[in-house]
Amino acid sequence: MENLIEALILGIVEGLTEFLPVSSTGHLLLLGHFLGFESNGKSFEVLIQLGAILAITLVYFRRLLDIALRIPSDPAARRFVIGVLVAFLPAALIGAVLHGFIKGVLFNPFIVCCTLIAGGLVLLVVDDLELEEKHQDATTFPLSMYLKIGLFQCLAMIPGVSRSGSTIVGAMLMGASKRAAAEFSFFLAMPTMAGAFAYDLLKSYKTLTFDDVTLIAIGFVAAFVAALIVVRSFLDFVSKRGFALFAWWRIVVGLFGLAGLWIVG
Repeated sequence: MENLIEALILGIVEGLTEFLPVSSTGHLLLLGHFLGFESNGKSFEVLIQLGAILAITLVYFRRLLDIALRIPSDPAARRFVIGVLVAFLPAALIGAVLHGFIKGVLFNPFIVCCTLIAGGLVLLVVDDLELEEKHQDATTFPLSMYLKIGLFQCLAMIPGVSRSGSTIVGAMLMGASKRAAAEFSFFLAMPTMAGAFAYDLLKSYKTLTFDDVTLIAIGFVAAFVAALIVVRSFLDFVSKRGFALFAWWRIVVGLFGLAGLWIVG
């Protein structure tokens, strides 16, 4: 019963943090560490992301359907799809090559705390810069910009960096508005997280037990519901208030995490 409650809590945290620039994986690893929650091969933390993927797909369903229907006749739609794939490829290649190293070495609470703090400081600096906003629409970035955002996303292979945080910062530094940067991070999340889910499931499905699947199912549902709430409100929030709140949250969580590791190990 205790594990079921922990899976529910972790699923809610996943959904609330996946699309915020605070690192959902970092939060899951830290919280799981202090709760004493151990998943089989760290697969729980990756596989419950499917709930968040489905949430954002549902929210963007009409827009995604419109783009899909326009692909045969609209060069702009085809160009955007190519742009998303170009941005997705760097992380897909690096993730496949370094999968074992990432889960075996970098999934470490101390590393998470340090990257949370460092990422928070970077986010504070970038949020305060007077950057020229040349791109207001996430679907019309130059193809070279999509590739560069994809390279920024590779930084999120280090737990605690944040996939959404790295892509948002990268896009803003290249002239995207805060809203457009955050929205493209949503679009890029779909193939990236789906790919991570499929790759991890392929690697670990033979070792998963019935209990593992039960915990993953609970976390999946919780992540889906929580992510729905976040996705519907995040863009309006950052358009008006920026990312300072999330930067400070990262720093506070990182500092408390370091204190917790020092006190209780």
